[in-house]
Amino acid sequence: MGKSLTGRKLAKGVCQRKDGLYTARFTDRTGKKHEKYFHNPQEAKRWLDKEKLRVNYLDSMTTGFMTVDQWFQYWIENIKTPTVRYNTVRNYRERYQQNIGPVIGKMQISDVKTAHCQQVLNRMMDSYAGSTIERTRITMQSMFYYAFINEVISRSPMNKMVRVPKEIEKNVRFLTVEEQIKFMEAAKDCSNFGQYLLILQTGMRMGEVMGLQWQDIDFDNRQITVNRTMEFRYGEQDFRIGPPKSKSGHRSIPMTEVAYNLLKQRYDNREFRYVKEKRWEAFVFLNRKGRPTKNTAYDTTLEKICKKAKIKKISMHSLRHTYATRCIEAGMRPKTLQEILGHAHISTTMDLYVHNTEEEKKKEHQKFEAAFQECFKDIV
Repeated sequence: MGKSLTGRKLAKGVCQRKDGLYTARFTDRTGKKHEKYFHNPQEAKRWLDKEKLRVNYLDSMTTGFMTVDQWFQYWIENIKTPTVRYNTVRNYRERYQQNIGPVIGKMQISDVKTAHCQQVLNRMMDSYAGSTIERTRITMQSMFYYAFINEVISRSPMNKMVRVPKEIEKNVRFLTVEEQIKFMEAAKDCSNFGQYLLILQTGMRMGEVMGLQWQDIDFDNRQITVNRTMEFRYGEQDFRIGPPKSKSGHRSIPMTEVAYNLLKQRYDNREFRYVKEKRWEAFVFLNRKGRPTKNTAYDTTLEKICKKAKIKKISMHSLRHTYATRCIEAGMRPKTLQEILGHAHISTTMDLYVHNTEEEKKKEHQKFEAAFQECFKDIV
């Protein structure tokens, strides 16, 4: 990454010369160097992006050889990686490599039709959750949209006709009360039990639990403040700490008695645990090696717990779904739940985290019956 004469960081491939001009340069796939000078860094960055696209990708399109694979590589590296969160980029890559690429990756991008995109989603119906299929749809939609506005294709094949099959549209996995009891019983002896329990008591995201520090916990007022999120980056082989997912992600969560006892016990015993590096001292959850647990380790352990409990497999996010479902079943107002979960829009809370179980429908209908039974008393 280049720097200006004043030490300010510039975009990758851009630097400032001693005479004040900005240089934009890169080397293409053949080893040929491309370079141009500009009066401001914004112009240099714009030229760099367009020239990279033209030389490395668009030239191959004019000869009829640009594939969806080639476009995805450019899109993910030059458009998405610099502008969105690491986890989002990782999700895009996973969905492309596992679901999109195997179906249309070798096709010329100009030959992809709406039916091909729908075929990608249809093939996922029997093996994937609705939320995963929806992420695949979003990945294709964004990928082809940017191809369109960059004039790589004359129109996007992703239109309103490409839909997630309706029967699995909101197939979000959460634990029933019976399953939750079985899960807790099977998980109580595992090393990540505290993290799983805290999510079920607060609805925090996995990254927020990983990034939780002692300074975020107010034992006197019994509340947790969410200030950061953490994830393990396998490319860098280290943990990355950053702000919450969105502005609304910065929030305070009341502690239940269970959450309070869990965290207080850990706080009182914090001096007896092993800490590998000083930088991890402030974090609440560390593994036996004295450092935070990697994201994938949580999922691996979770799969073993589900197998032991003899329940259908769930993800870490399913625990958050479960917390939200229990809150609604207990009568919590959706607006309150929205703030606790850190959603920017209440529609997200209602659409993704609130589920009408058969048990809940019966309970609600009993309220109707109790309130208005006098109206029908002598009719039948």
